[in-house]
Amino acid sequence: MSGNRFGKIFSLTTFGESHGTAIGGIIEGCPAGLVLDLEQIQLELDRRRPGQSKLTTQRKESDQVQFLSGIFEGKTTGTPIGFLIPNQDQKSKDYNHIKETYRPSHADYVYQAKYGHRDYRGGGRSSARETACRVVAGAIAEQLLAKEGVEVYAFVQQVGKEQLKKPYQALDLSQTFSNAVRCPDAEAASRFTAAIEKAKKQGDTLGGVIQAVVRACPAGWGEPVFDKLHADLAKAMLSINAVKGFEYGSGFQAAEMKGSEHNDEFYKEDGKVKTKSNFSGGIQGGISNGEDIYFRIAFKPVATLMRDQKSINQAGEAVEVKGKGRHDPCVLPRAVPIVRAMTALVLADHFLRSKSNTL
Repeated sequence: MSGNRFGKIFSLTTFGESHGTAIGGIIEGCPAGLVLDLEQIQLELDRRRPGQSKLTTQRKESDQVQFLSGIFEGKTTGTPIGFLIPNQDQKSKDYNHIKETYRPSHADYVYQAKYGHRDYRGGGRSSARETACRVVAGAIAEQLLAKEGVEVYAFVQQVGKEQLKKPYQALDLSQTFSNAVRCPDAEAASRFTAAIEKAKKQGDTLGGVIQAVVRACPAGWGEPVFDKLHADLAKAMLSINAVKGFEYGSGFQAAEMKGSEHNDEFYKEDGKVKTKSNFSGGIQGGISNGEDIYFRIAFKPVATLMRDQKSINQAGEAVEVKGKGRHDPCVLPRAVPIVRAMTALVLADHFLRSKSNTL
């Protein structure tokens, strides 16, 4: 299987399956001498781990990361950082009923079609369990970015049809993790929580939207043509399980605007080049321009329902897929740290690439 590595200079390779012994990764390209806050890395994992609230799957995983290499006396050594996260609460028998059955909207059929064989226990490599590895690497990337003054935020903006309509500038993003649904607005968080709980009682699931915001990113990060900054951010977000859409800046709204409405006028203030509006989303020509980078990611409803669904088995026979097991009624609360992590990985990579472009 190819496609397990992300990034060019600051890169992450992950391994492992949902119900294997462990998952883990290797981070390459992290500069030497970075003092790491290991407790902060674990905190980010805790924000993603299952079983943390009634809004998430009740699989119990401590997700305690074990670093194997690349860190000595609290600092990165410049060598590959190897890490492991043991799997502790696998209940593989919960998946015996789908051993030869294709679950609707899951990767079961396509894995079978591609490899002729699949790990049916929790989806194997296609499981979102793999994203814990991204959170570890992203937490390290975020600490590297913090040395440059760059801040990465993400929060739940919509659950099902319930929306938070306030612009991110009107929110205190430091309050995102003050509630289980990961929304910095208390009123919207209450509506989101009620919607998820209602869907869960009905044996159903919900999707929604996460917004990410990057503040204080300097101008000049990003590579023109194929490795544009927004293109790499899009790939990063679309590589996350359940993501169906990505838009940055004005996004699809730009299609309805005139150029005279959409263009961001430049001006200079205190020696810095700024723009009066920011429909560009902080990126022009694939390169950061110094304004806030902001984008939205759409997540589909979780495919596993706590109700029976019609499908077929490997023999092509009609079957009913039983609604059972431990699954999230909505992935968004646990996806917020994943979005932050993937954002940080892209930015850390482009930060190091930008340094290689100048003397």
